[in-house]
Amino acid sequence: MTDIAPYWRNYIDGTWVDGGAGRLVVDDPGSGAPLAEQAIADAADVDRAVEAARRCHESGALSDMRPIERGRIVQAMTAFFRERADEIAPVLTREAGKPLWEAHVEIEGAAKYFEYYGNQAATVEGRSIPLGAGYFDFTAMEPYGVSAQIIPWNYPLEVAARSIAAALATGNTVVVKTPELDPLTSRYFALAAEAVGLPKGALNILCGHGHEAGAALAAHGAVNQIVFTGSVATGQKIAAAAAQTVVPCVLELGGKSAAIVHGDADLEAFEENVRWGIYFNAGQVCSAMSRVVVHESVHDELVERIAGVASSLSVGPGIERAEFGRNMGPMVSLKQRDRAVGMVSAAEGAGATVVTGGRAMNLPGFFMEPTVLSDVAPDMAIAQDEVFGPVVSVLKFRDENEAVRIANGTQYGLVAGVFTRDLDRAMRGASRLRAGQVFVNEWFAGGVETPFGGYGKSGYGREKGREALWNYVQTKNVAIRLGAAVPGRA
Repeated sequence: MTDIAPYWRNYIDGTWVDGGAGRLVVDDPGSGAPLAEQAIADAADVDRAVEAARRCHESGALSDMRPIERGRIVQAMTAFFRERADEIAPVLTREAGKPLWEAHVEIEGAAKYFEYYGNQAATVEGRSIPLGAGYFDFTAMEPYGVSAQIIPWNYPLEVAARSIAAALATGNTVVVKTPELDPLTSRYFALAAEAVGLPKGALNILCGHGHEAGAALAAHGAVNQIVFTGSVATGQKIAAAAAQTVVPCVLELGGKSAAIVHGDADLEAFEENVRWGIYFNAGQVCSAMSRVVVHESVHDELVERIAGVASSLSVGPGIERAEFGRNMGPMVSLKQRDRAVGMVSAAEGAGATVVTGGRAMNLPGFFMEPTVLSDVAPDMAIAQDEVFGPVVSVLKFRDENEAVRIANGTQYGLVAGVFTRDLDRAMRGASRLRAGQVFVNEWFAGGVETPFGGYGKSGYGREKGREALWNYVQTKNVAIRLGAAVPGRA
């Protein structure tokens, strides 16, 4: 088993520092035992980090670089993560619980963001606007300045990488508030920054409690832009704080995403989509396939197939699951596990049928059985509220209109899916589904190149793809009168 350093510090202005709020204990979800201690930042630490980022930005050390040179630095962080993947993965597994092979998938995802946005740095361009003879008008895209980024615990490395990479590529400086449950691997961003020669203060990494460090960062007067991934309730608080300082936000919030499975769908292929869609990372994914809305003609067969996938999963400590396959680790904490188990119990009381799973497992750590529910009505809490665990609800429909109505019938709108051999039907569904991303015949189709973000209470703004870059720059217009004196002046 990998040795874990007993104490992990924050990184502010190029220096490793303790936290003004003391330390917290990070648990190993695979055993329930303490893993390490992490320095906890207070509001004063947040001040120092933001001011360091502000000084770096105002110095022009990053923003004045030729974009292609800045892009090379961002790209160099790709190599850092790939070369050290075998070192990072066990730490990520031990603190977050996910199987070791899933940790490697996350590290490669983080590396791809630095690769992609490093390549994009030199493509962020303005344009000229024709105003007729005697004028030259153009736009310039300028970084906001200090980007405050509040990271969730479900993908502490990959989610942080996608916003750090885009911010740095566009010339912003960054302050990252890491998640309290699994903050340890965030250290590697600071190590990467040092390895590739980022200017001091360009990237600051600190862990702190949301109500103290997170709130201080979101409300800080020297922050110019905020990126948050997490719950709707916290996102609303972030947005309210940002409104007071009048800074833009990117909010990637919850989801209750539905896969519509028509009677002509390839049900055997769908089994693998279920494996990835709801049981990857123990279902702790904002865009998880948490609802399957299936045509009545294939309902019973599909329920049986999904239950077979769930029952086939090998569940246990992630550090023991290095091989890609049908296996699953624990949930991130006892609180999260018990909440999910409680929601399943409540759903059963409301009339849903637990086809398989639904209980806490008799293992050390925070394990829940992979779960399948049938006889779920669209208005049940289990079909409306985000579980954020390995629980899929199966609902039945008769026609396309009903399927779309059920899929759109929540407060969320992050992703959705359509499974059918009929392309016309797929396109009709995609056009009517109220979601920021629609998958057809493959859940999680797409990649770092494709924009991601929600409708409704799933948030606003887009991450991933070129669309994400526009969150980190603002447009300046310059209008020039040529060849004549300014009217009214000598």
